[in-house]
Amino acid sequence: MLHISRRTFGRMTFALIGGRLTLHAAPDIDAALGASVQRHGIPACAAMVAGADHTIYHGAFGTRDSESRTPVTTQTIFRIASMTKPVTAVAAMQLVERGKVKLDDPVGRYVPELARLEVLEGFAADGHPILRPAAGPVLLRHLLTHTSGFAYEIWDADLTRYSEYLQKSKQPAPAVTPLKFDPGMRWEYGYSMDWAGRVVEAVSGQTLEAYFQQEILQPLGMKDTSFILAEEKFDRLVGVYQRDEGGLLKERPRKMPKPATTFSGGGGLYSTPEDYVRFMQMFLRGGQGILRGGTVKLMSTNHIGKLSAGKLKSVTPQTSSDMDLHPGHTDGFGYGFLINSESGRLAWAGIDNTFFWIDPKRRLCAVIMMQFLPFCDQQAIGTLQDFDKSVYATV
Repeated sequence: MLHISRRTFGRMTFALIGGRLTLHAAPDIDAALGASVQRHGIPACAAMVAGADHTIYHGAFGTRDSESRTPVTTQTIFRIASMTKPVTAVAAMQLVERGKVKLDDPVGRYVPELARLEVLEGFAADGHPILRPAAGPVLLRHLLTHTSGFAYEIWDADLTRYSEYLQKSKQPAPAVTPLKFDPGMRWEYGYSMDWAGRVVEAVSGQTLEAYFQQEILQPLGMKDTSFILAEEKFDRLVGVYQRDEGGLLKERPRKMPKPATTFSGGGGLYSTPEDYVRFMQMFLRGGQGILRGGTVKLMSTNHIGKLSAGKLKSVTPQTSSDMDLHPGHTDGFGYGFLINSESGRLAWAGIDNTFFWIDPKRRLCAVIMMQFLPFCDQQAIGTLQDFDKSVYATV
């Protein structure tokens, strides 16, 4: 039976002031989320809602792992995976503000591997990949909007087939995967922000970990966010589950992760709901000294025109289900965020079922963190939707 540990604190709109949480009662959100977690069989879940300068809701359910039965809190550490990407986007835009790089700069200028790229057009009858030179360079703005042509194998059958071809033919994988299309032509989720992180490192002369800590995380008081998990924080790291073929969640052994030596702009950060609220509130506060107000507005604006973003068709169902969080709508993409075409909400997620959104119009933000695969699992989405509904019903 799923053990539910409840912490009722607030109502709805992420916020941290002067390093302290301002808490308000939000029993409706807590009751709805607690019931949803139990109904959907979620082993661990922590969530927060805040405004620009106050916390509305703060709650957690479940346990860190099945053996210890340690209750989850909003200070529990989660692997936030691709929720790293908006942090990388902020880092890149800081360098744009400082005149160190331009949005229309070809990124091959800073990362030589990206200077000569090829596009995967298809496969010959014998299965050999058909490649051609890209029609133009990848620009920084392409990386920040996922219109570069880089794609992830998880959601792209052609790149999966390409990887399988390399393995069967015993060819080494290239340093740079081929593009799926010429830069700027389409939206497809992939390695764009991983390469944006490399641009940040090349331009700043620092590792991504050092840059993040100095320019973003420490100034915002995000003391538990890092690519490297300190040993003294291991007790707060939540365990990860994987749904098996029979539909049951199986717990992976909870081990101290090896310290990272390289850092990816596309994923890899450890964080907590309390820390990520601080990051989101920075946007609600107009940049909070991290970014200029005009840059916040620029990042929150759709930059892909009428292209559709945020819809992913999985080819590896054990890792990810299909994703379409806004069925029937064409959503846009800013610099680092999916943009809801109706509400203007900014959002993204991490593959272990961590989700966040920022609502600039209502000056509200929210985060919910779970820790299991596959991504966009039906039970995870059910809990996310219940949380979303309870938040807006309460507010």
